[in-house]
Amino acid sequence: MTQHSNDEPIVILDKDGTRITLLGTAHVSKASATTVKNLINRENFDLVAIELCQNRYNSIIDPDSLTRIDIFDAIKNGKLPMITASLALGAFQQRIADQLGVEPGADMRAAVRAANEKDISIALIDRDISTTFKRIYRSIPWYQRFKLFAALTASVFSSQKISEDEIEQLKHGDIIETSFNEFAEQDMDLFRPLIDERDQFMAAKLDATIEEKQPKNILAVVGAGHLKGISKYIGSAKHPSKTITELNQIPATSKWPKYLPWIFIATILLIFSWVFYKDTKLGWDLAISWVLYNGILSALGAAIATAHPLTILTAFISAPITSLIFGVTAGIPAAAVEAYLRHPHVRDFSELRHDASTVRGWWRNRVTRILLIFILCTIGSGLGFWLWLAFSKFTT
Repeated sequence: MTQHSNDEPIVILDKDGTRITLLGTAHVSKASATTVKNLINRENFDLVAIELCQNRYNSIIDPDSLTRIDIFDAIKNGKLPMITASLALGAFQQRIADQLGVEPGADMRAAVRAANEKDISIALIDRDISTTFKRIYRSIPWYQRFKLFAALTASVFSSQKISEDEIEQLKHGDIIETSFNEFAEQDMDLFRPLIDERDQFMAAKLDATIEEKQPKNILAVVGAGHLKGISKYIGSAKHPSKTITELNQIPATSKWPKYLPWIFIATILLIFSWVFYKDTKLGWDLAISWVLYNGILSALGAAIATAHPLTILTAFISAPITSLIFGVTAGIPAAAVEAYLRHPHVRDFSELRHDASTVRGWWRNRVTRILLIFILCTIGSGLGFWLWLAFSKFTT
């Protein structure tokens, strides 16, 4: 049964004697936050389920968690791409929220606060965002990953204004989640892990919660774009815990792509060896051009990100070397040096979410600038390789 509360779509279901009220919200809507609060205060729910994973829930109950990011640990353990993707996704909602004067996830915050005030149990039903990112990454071909990166970048640097009325209207569409939902809508490889799998996951989590806690009256606060999918999948899994486990697994990649970097490195070294064997002078010219193409373009990326002069020098020196080391991207040494020379302040972490939602903020904030250096140095070095390959003398 579908109803509406203050224009918020509601679906009411019954499963094994448990009444489930699915409330569809807009994550950056004042009206949605108000509806969530009023509904919890008005009805006698004994459990409130929310579209959050543990990490996002922690960020709500502990807003200062971003100030405790260890930037050196992120660089060392290869977390910079994940942090960049998370900020890019959050930037879209933050930009709209700044326009409307409401914090991103206001509906979820309202649900948590209202449930705590009435001492109602809370269930987190969404899949961990990092798992979703990894399943997206593994599910699409390598060439589509560039499209995804472009979509994320566009969401950060777009200055398009969106009215509150348009935000409210988005609730009635199929997708409302993030900056690239329209992009996902046209690509099943992306839509499946981003939307459909999460519909299945949240439905299975609700089923498992009902089996475990046997509540009589549940309110599930989810993005309105998930209402149709969750309603479809509720009760469909014979073994909810098994479905949850399967949807949490990271798909294995094919074995042969793992050998490509080694093949690439071996090919470059063979080219150098062959050219040096044939003509030593030409070999040195080739080596110098390799250093210049990789180094200059990587250093240019650091300069565009307004890096410290020593960071720019590091990018120039390290790029020709890291290009020949499997598992090390050109942006890592430069990002590490920048983090050491211009260590982020508390203010940079506390304003991270807001700064990431504006173009100027990415250059002003020391954390996002480190991410920019990592990205632009890596892109510069990659571009340098292709230019070296295209214009080096050995190709003529």
